[in-house]
Amino acid sequence: MKTLMNIVTVLLAVVMWSGSLSAADKILPYPIHQKTLTNGLNVVTVQFDSPGLAAFYIDVRVGSRNEVEEGVTGFAHFFEHMMFRGTDKYPRSKYNEVLKSVGAGANANTSLDRTIYHMTGDATKLETMFDLESDRFMNLNYTEHDFKTEAGAVKGEYTKNFASPYQQSYENTMNTAFDKHTYKHTTMGFIKDIIDMPNQYKYSLEFFNRYYRPEYSTIVVVGDVTPENVNALAEKYFGMWKRGNYVSIVPVEPKQDSARYTHLQNGGIPPALSLNYKGPAFSDSQIDMPALDVMTTILFSPTSALYKKLVIEEQKVRNLGGGASDTRDPNLINIQASLVNKADMQYVKDEILKAVEEIKTNGVDEQLLAKTKSLLKYSYAMGIDNPSTIANSLCSYITLTGDPESLNRLYALYDNVTVADLKMVTAKYFVSSGLTVATISADAEGGVK
Repeated sequence: MKTLMNIVTVLLAVVMWSGSLSAADKILPYPIHQKTLTNGLNVVTVQFDSPGLAAFYIDVRVGSRNEVEEGVTGFAHFFEHMMFRGTDKYPRSKYNEVLKSVGAGANANTSLDRTIYHMTGDATKLETMFDLESDRFMNLNYTEHDFKTEAGAVKGEYTKNFASPYQQSYENTMNTAFDKHTYKHTTMGFIKDIIDMPNQYKYSLEFFNRYYRPEYSTIVVVGDVTPENVNALAEKYFGMWKRGNYVSIVPVEPKQDSARYTHLQNGGIPPALSLNYKGPAFSDSQIDMPALDVMTTILFSPTSALYKKLVIEEQKVRNLGGGASDTRDPNLINIQASLVNKADMQYVKDEILKAVEEIKTNGVDEQLLAKTKSLLKYSYAMGIDNPSTIANSLCSYITLTGDPESLNRLYALYDNVTVADLKMVTAKYFVSSGLTVATISADAEGGVK
């Protein structure tokens, strides 16, 4: 019944967006409480009606973006693994045993801009969660043998992932599209660096010492909790965590001045086409990102005219999709199509560009614009219906700006998107000089120009 009430609260908020509420109203209908400790650690609490349940997340704003030194890519992802190796107080087996006692499961994931550690369990055992996590964040230790063992596991994961032609093409795309910025390499890192990783034990200690610091981290607790209790526990268990002094300088990507191409020869999967334009960095104050979200949804979603033409009517394309990346620095706007026949590659590209040009020149119907904006906000709101999804979503925006309120500021901007904004972002970002074309087919060439 209480879960139903949560959904009703969200639905009421969604309904009211189209009426009297101003753009300043928040998409997350629960207050976000924040406290910054003296060491720079940010603590975020959201009270959510989930009796006996709490999600505990730690967002470390360190990802492959921060791997600025040559020869040592992949270490942000490596520590996603290494952080489960244990400490003197909680060796690996004891850590897992205590986790079970609080009914929680712990996991982690890494992306370009951050690494997130998370667990969801018994809210009455929140102090135990704080104890477990503070210990490994401050007292992680491992031998060189442990390091080499985990480095081998990372290599195995890379090899497994790289078996996918799509992953190979993605790596080629990023490497081709970027010259200087660290988005050039994927979260896994360059293969030559992963092969050499077992020799980088001393560097691993330096990486941990640099980045696993309070000023890079935010604790997010959502569920059957109070901000007073969360803040007290944060002070008790993380207050002595020492602030660091390292700042990574991420190279600025120079402006791309001509189209680029990369091709993967592989006949084991259907032919594929990917168009990748240089896009903007995330901003919760500029209209560009919301306008791009609306524009790409109108153009490439399963209800779009282009999708109906290429996939349903002509049956030249198996699947079509696209969207902009939310990242701290400028990244790619990606459009991808899986084709039936390689011979249609140029035709499909031309049809995509024609649809983009149509918006650039003539815009879209006002009714379609309103419907799409409502859909995007409604879909998002319906997805944040439990402590874990709320915490994970807040971490996404903490990653981008350091402030969870970015979530509310961004979605308030959707109401302001106009047809003129769609035309503006299309003209601004969908330019041939900023395009990287990636293709997959059985022959040696992509066959598109």
